[in-house]
Amino acid sequence: MKTYTGGCQCGAVRFEMRAENIEEALSCNCSRCERAGLLLTFLPKSQFTLLSGEGALSDYRFGDKSIAHLFCKTCGIQAFGFGKGHDGAEMAAVNVRCLDNFDLKPLRIKEFDGKSL
Repeated sequence: MKTYTGGCQCGAVRFEMRAENIEEALSCNCSRCERAGLLLTFLPKSQFTLLSGEGALSDYRFGDKSIAHLFCKTCGIQAFGFGKGHDGAEMAAVNVRCLDNFDLKPLRIKEFDGKSL
């Protein structure tokens, strides 16, 4: 398992996550993800650690309000969110665009039709 670090644009929010090599990211066309340009990878919440900026985060929920879309109150960047997987397990969804020194070019992008949900 590899440790990745990341954060928001202004640096107020910093996190780390432990995951296998990230080779694929999800691109969702729902009203939130599409507008924000999110590319997401998912992992158990236990493999995600918020290092700093808890007080700098704001929570936005829409639809069934089951996903906490967290963003920095200062710069507005949504680096991650929390929700539950299909099995009910607590999950973190991390925007790979917010990972430090992460090369997006080799990623396979999986399209997800969130607009139809």
